[in-house]
Amino acid sequence: MTGPALPVRALARDLHPLAWWSWAIGLATAASLTTNPLLLLLIMGSATVVVMARRSGHPFGRSFRLYAMLAALTVVLRVVFRIVFGGQEVGHVLLDLPEVPLPDWAAGVRLLGPVTSEALLAGLYDGLRLATIILCVGAANSLANPKRLLASVPPALYEIGTALVVAVTIFPQLADSARRVRAAQALRGGTTTGVGRLRRFLVPVLEDALERSLALAAGMDTRGYGRSGGATTRERWVTGSLLLLALTGICVGTYAWLDPTAPRVLALPMLGVGVAVAVLGLVSAGRRVQRTRYRPDPWRASEFFTVAVGLGVAVLGWYVGHTQVVVAYPGVDVAPYLSPLALAVGVLGTLPAVATPVPATAPVRQEATA
Repeated sequence: MTGPALPVRALARDLHPLAWWSWAIGLATAASLTTNPLLLLLIMGSATVVVMARRSGHPFGRSFRLYAMLAALTVVLRVVFRIVFGGQEVGHVLLDLPEVPLPDWAAGVRLLGPVTSEALLAGLYDGLRLATIILCVGAANSLANPKRLLASVPPALYEIGTALVVAVTIFPQLADSARRVRAAQALRGGTTTGVGRLRRFLVPVLEDALERSLALAAGMDTRGYGRSGGATTRERWVTGSLLLLALTGICVGTYAWLDPTAPRVLALPMLGVGVAVAVLGLVSAGRRVQRTRYRPDPWRASEFFTVAVGLGVAVLGWYVGHTQVVVAYPGVDVAPYLSPLALAVGVLGTLPAVATPVPATAPVRQEATA
């Protein structure tokens, strides 16, 4: 029994957090380029399969359920908004609600009115797209360790990284706080129904999650994270000038890329120059920050494969959205379907579930060790 367990233990490790975020952003990009409910459900299933197979035993690994509930709530609210604020006037009427008259300054806005099946389907498709993006972000938060992600942030972005880590860790902490508060209240007894139970549950959960996130930020500050070293006035002027030029180049390049009447020389070339200057500015600013890393996360074949999968899903989603418009954006009057290429988008997203190492703190491994 000891012999076979050694290779598994040697292979068990946590994947680089940037690799998981790259994979999740690729899935979210593909989801943003379609309203096909079948393809969106396929992407949601891919994210769920990977999370169930590669989530860790840390508190953030148990936050995926909250994101799933938020995604379901998003779909419901999107459909309700379609009913309350009206939708398509032409179509198969399912429910004939009386329309509330509005003043002249609210022209163009409807309140209630006939509810058609086309309007409900349009709201359902839009809600599913937003829910899929939320679920992809939840998958990244459930798989990537936010503390290790912060260690991978460039030194020049330490202040932004600190704020992002505090913001990202609040939601995973809610899952752990809710579990502990629910267990404590079950032992104490008391009010089990009504508003009193909800108030006794929400206040301790929110307070505990916020205190733990702030404690993380305070611990980072105590350990000197982001401490700036000495820099001359000339170095500060050079860094500031590079970042200002980079911001100008990126803004001009983005505007020229979106505006078809602008000269093409101001589009991608200016955008590329702005990105290059931004990299130089970040490197120059990072020299002023003194930071050491203990056991930096390595980039191995599994990390590169996960990033490649996310990039491949995004590229395939973009290709389907531009070449197979009927598949990517089906009408509400026809039944949606999937092409072989669209089916490959969802299947490709599940590959990290089998091609990445099992986390060292995976729940299955913990149960086997116990």
